[in-house]
Amino acid sequence: MLSFLTVVPLAFSFVSGETHLSERYLLVIALTVGIGWLLGRMPAPREVQVNEAMVLVAFMFLFTPLVMTFPMMGSGLSFFDALFETISAATTTGLSTVKTLEGMPKTFLFARAWMQWYGGLGIVVLTLALLFRPGAVAKRFALTESSEDDLVGGTKAHARLILGVYSMLTVAGVLLLAAAGTGFLNSLLYTLASVSTGGFAPHDASLAALGGPLTHYLVILICVSGSVPLIFYYKLYSRNKRWAVETLQLRGILIMGGIVTLLFAVCLVTLDGASWTRAFHDAPVLVFSAQSTAGFTVTDLSELHAASKLFLIMSMMVGGGIGSTAGGFKILRLMIILNVLGIILRRACSSKHAVVSQRTAGRRMADMDIQEALLIVLLVVAVILLSWFPFVFMGYSPLDSLFEVVSAVGTVGLSAGVTGPDMPVFLKGVLCVDMLLGRLEILAWLVMIFPRTWVGRRLA
Repeated sequence: MLSFLTVVPLAFSFVSGETHLSERYLLVIALTVGIGWLLGRMPAPREVQVNEAMVLVAFMFLFTPLVMTFPMMGSGLSFFDALFETISAATTTGLSTVKTLEGMPKTFLFARAWMQWYGGLGIVVLTLALLFRPGAVAKRFALTESSEDDLVGGTKAHARLILGVYSMLTVAGVLLLAAAGTGFLNSLLYTLASVSTGGFAPHDASLAALGGPLTHYLVILICVSGSVPLIFYYKLYSRNKRWAVETLQLRGILIMGGIVTLLFAVCLVTLDGASWTRAFHDAPVLVFSAQSTAGFTVTDLSELHAASKLFLIMSMMVGGGIGSTAGGFKILRLMIILNVLGIILRRACSSKHAVVSQRTAGRRMADMDIQEALLIVLLVVAVILLSWFPFVFMGYSPLDSLFEVVSAVGTVGLSAGVTGPDMPVFLKGVLCVDMLLGRLEILAWLVMIFPRTWVGRRLA
């Protein structure tokens, strides 16, 4: 699959006349085809266990950026900066250590956006949709999909459905931006980075370089469309009535985004000295860019007041919906936790014989659902705190450091000015780890780094 995906930037490099990069992509294709051929000849079990699937998915997200670092280095980047760029792309984060994009090869700009596109969809989903045979093996790789959400008779079919929805959103985004007069290449690059909620822009000024408010709002609309569970669009089209959870997540994104937008606009006017006109343009763009974990910006975030940064940190940490391309610990988990808090409060003022059911979107919540939500949120907070300490220890502003770490763990890409080419290699490594942990929500990595959970653990 990686060989197939690499053909696209290879073709782009030929069309752009940047043949020095074409040679590097040809080598990557040869390498991945060779490895795939050798591994394909090895005997494989008929079924893949959940622990094995987690490890294989984690290895996919390690192997892909590592291999794609070689072509990135052809654009003048050092190994560590190229690796940072590919990890940021594959995890759909959007943080960058490149000093300026002006003068960079077009293939470099396209390859970053293309990696974000297939990283957002998930290399796993592409593999399931196009290569895996349906059955138990495919189901083990669909780690985040429950069987009752598998509406079309098999995990492979479900993955193909998601691929179809994702592709249609991409085409619609390109057409919308092109109709707004952004030009085909800009429309393509911004859409690839928007629908994947990746945020890699082909210009240093991010969204500020792309026309006026109309195009800014269109890009954010595409970002929000990617932060909604992708199965929602199929259910909407097919008039399937089992969409309560997806609708709840969409409402949650819009309600939280709307509230934070108003508060953020007030901060921009009262604390940052912006006009109300400017505030009501920048606030929804920045807040929904953070909420969808896209990471586009229209202003220099390092100059914002501390309160304004805290609102963006909150939005980045929560993120979009489960089953979408967005990062963060997900809006549905926040709603589950708030629901549990409400249940505790209701029980405190009810008689001891009263029955207070635990329901979300009309569904009774199992204890495992609540435990998983609390565990993921706890792990995300723990990773943020552990990653924050090295930045503070090395003399960076505590608030800006927290902003940067949350952006990396949430796979957002907004920056308060900390991430850059002059940042110590150790801290670049910390952010790389954060981006990888955030992309797979930590649990798969915990399984991988503890070999006892999967080495020699095949069940009879």
